[in-house]
Amino acid sequence: MTPRAKAALRTELLFYLSFLAAFAILVGVATSLLALAAAPRQGVVFVVALVALEVGVFVLYGRSLVSRLVLRPLDRVMAAADAVADGDLDARAPDADTRDFATLAERLNRMTDRLLDAQSQLVRSEKLASVGRLAAGVAHEVGNPLGAIGTYVEVLRRRGSDQEVTAGIARELERMDRIVRSLLDYARPHDDPLQPVDAARITAGAFELLRAQGAFHGARAELDVAPHVPPVLGRAHVLEQVLVNLVLNAVDAASPSEGRIVVGARRWAYEPGRAPPVPRRASDPAPAAFPRVAERRPSRVEFAAGQPGALLFVADSGPGVAREDRDKVFEPFYTTKEPGHGTGLGLAIVARAVDEMGGVVWVDAAREGGAAFKMFFPAA
Repeated sequence: MTPRAKAALRTELLFYLSFLAAFAILVGVATSLLALAAAPRQGVVFVVALVALEVGVFVLYGRSLVSRLVLRPLDRVMAAADAVADGDLDARAPDADTRDFATLAERLNRMTDRLLDAQSQLVRSEKLASVGRLAAGVAHEVGNPLGAIGTYVEVLRRRGSDQEVTAGIARELERMDRIVRSLLDYARPHDDPLQPVDAARITAGAFELLRAQGAFHGARAELDVAPHVPPVLGRAHVLEQVLVNLVLNAVDAASPSEGRIVVGARRWAYEPGRAPPVPRRASDPAPAAFPRVAERRPSRVEFAAGQPGALLFVADSGPGVAREDRDKVFEPFYTTKEPGHGTGLGLAIVARAVDEMGGVVWVDAAREGGAAFKMFFPAA
């Protein structure tokens, strides 16, 4: 039941207290008549005794009423507020029976969510900045020795050294060079200003580019761009690179022979603490239903409730991402791939780029059975 559908605290108290007063008058009159009829000489004593008993009963009932409608809900809200003040941002005020305390609990929880969003955004920004500086320093310090080693390898090759050995060294040097370039891509900030971009057109363009290059390797790839996707603030080339990165990861995760990849964009209203109904896709059967567990998604302090914008997603039929790894996969050097098959920087670069463009990125379970990487950008 929503807070608006519940009775107000004032209404509840007035109803119960009016009922209590009317009942007290009726009982008092009936008691007086009964006492005077039963014992005319000692009627006053009986009346006083019975009235005292009734007052005691009414006091206990009123105390129970006030405790149930006021004191207990207030204690629960105060306990939640104290827990948040002590640093427990996971604490939430429980629901209440009356609209006033239910609204108070809802607003306290919303304030806590906003505080958690602000803290998360600050921590994320500081982490991105510190790791970016570290990555730039490491790339610079490692890049120069790598260049020198490459020169020495070329000298050894020209002097007739073992070709297999020099080829192996060159191959490993190339792999290290790719890691260094990834570090530089992660650390390099984008200085060009954000501009309104057509998210639907960029999504379709990235999909067609990869399909023309044969990047899907036989997997069933599908483009699902809904109409009326609003423009968003961003950088067109960066957004295209982000989509290409996510699609290539989906290709690696999906089985080439029978895998499925869906790339899409649609108009969306962002609710970080709710799970809105899963929108149907063009390829879904008519009675399809996809239940979703309400999970808290990353948010930003500038996002309002129901923030309108565009949702971009890349879903696959691979093994998916375990629930405990869904926050870690965007951290630098964290990878679920086997050693030697990934640097752990691809999704970190995606997260940094999305954050710089004012959006958020997260991963859910896909209806195809694998992972669904989703990005939300507010409408421009």
